Amino acid sequence: MEKLIDRYCQFIGYLIAALLAVMVVLVFGNVFMRYAFNSGFMVSEELSRWLFVWLTFLGAVVALRGNGHLGTDMLVGRLGPQGKKICMGLSLVLMLFVCWLLFKGAYDQSVINWETTSAVMEVSMAWFYTSGMVFSVLAAPILLGDLWRLLTGQIDDAHLVLIQESEEASHAGTAEAHK
Repeated sequence: MEKLIDRYCQFIGYLIAALLAVMVVLVFGNVFMRYAFNSGFMVSEELSRWLFVWLTFLGAVVALRGNGHLGTDMLVGRLGPQGKKICMGLSLVLMLFVCWLLFKGAYDQSVINWETTSAVMEVSMAWFYTSGMVFSVLAAPILLGDLWRLLTGQIDDAHLVLIQESEEASHAGTAEAHK
């Protein structure tokens, strides 16, 4: 299961790169067209916005897999191994609940907006809201896998914190240690 998740996260990484490349071409192409020919691509701005939303949700899945989301472990870092396990389990269950809420909300919005079309592309707005459902479906196996590894004791004490400190915080901690 872990290899499958790693492979779809790798595929998502390639997809993100492709979406970003399309966005760059659309935006810079539109800027060039406006500057050089005093015209532009009508679809450029709206499609770029949609791609950015999709890119953000897909990037959140990859960051979730690599525990790359920023946070602080001020409280959890002071707990012992058992306290860290309890906090990790609670946070995973809460994240699964949030994934369900996001899925349900995005699904409801997709159903409501199925007949509504976007202003320029004239595409169903349901595709815009589907990004939340896709995120939830792709994030849930990652969270369930982490919860399973926690419950079966496959996570060592060094990996009981699911966040990454910001670079500024880690550099400040390093500077304090050298004094």
